[in-house]
Amino acid sequence: MQLTEDLASRFARIALGHVEREYPNKIAHALAGPEDAGTPRQLYPVFFGSFDWHSCVHGYWMLAHLLARFPSMEPAEDIRALFARNLTPEKIGGECAYLARPLSRGFERPYGWAWALKLCATLRGTPWEAAVAPLGAVIEQRFRDFLPKATYPVRVGTHFNTAFALRLAADYADAGFLALLRDTARRWYGADRDAPAWGEPSGDDFLSGTLIEAEAMRRLLPPEEFAPWCRAFLPRLAQREPAALFTSATVSDRSDGKIAHLDGLNLSRAWCWRGLGQKRAAEAHLAAGLPHVAGDYMGEHWLASFAVLALEEGGG
Repeated sequence: MQLTEDLASRFARIALGHVEREYPNKIAHALAGPEDAGTPRQLYPVFFGSFDWHSCVHGYWMLAHLLARFPSMEPAEDIRALFARNLTPEKIGGECAYLARPLSRGFERPYGWAWALKLCATLRGTPWEAAVAPLGAVIEQRFRDFLPKATYPVRVGTHFNTAFALRLAADYADAGFLALLRDTARRWYGADRDAPAWGEPSGDDFLSGTLIEAEAMRRLLPPEEFAPWCRAFLPRLAQREPAALFTSATVSDRSDGKIAHLDGLNLSRAWCWRGLGQKRAAEAHLAAGLPHVAGDYMGEHWLASFAVLALEEGGG
């Protein structure tokens, strides 16, 4: 399975249909008083769509990635118009101002932070690089402030997973920031052995705590360090164990936002399996997740981004 221009156009049209769709919306907004109340568009001048802030950010990332891959595809001009309209210094300044609020200190940590850096990295070398650079600088500093005092990792299969954040942040990082990410990964995960994958998947996972840890370490460690770590962490891959990781998740109700996470789990596992060189497992999970990228808005507002990760970035 690979990303074709036709499939990229389909995914782009999905995202163009929701990144400026303000409602329905689930905001993560802390109020110090009644004066802090606002609509999503008032609070977030750019990332007010796609049901929630982080999904809007990775919708923009996907559009930026697809535009770079297929600059002449049918929706390309609509993507450029969207970026010209919204990725402006003034609107990005509004996003940075929101993040500067005292009560926004932990806003979207670490999932939204990681996607924001991924977006900024993908826009390098484009006409919108300078406009989004201040957002990247703010988020990078958030990571630099947070990681040294984060004594423990978070291993859940949802937005709070710290390995996923390290993995995406690595694609943005310069040498100094990358060293912090690498040292943090070693501190959090370096001694992990014989992962049992117990409890995977849980009912609203869109990440495998086990596989995203392996993918983060693959991305961050030198190959000569990663190989022995991976053999110790997943010593029975050749026997397709732990078996739970090789079995695609079943999704019983795609109109339920939490249960719909499991379509994302299949896609994110495919991404990780490709990185680990497990082609058969990756293809099985892609086949389970890819047909369900669109259909119900509870999945449609975000799943295409994970499909692109699985199709494009496994092993990258």
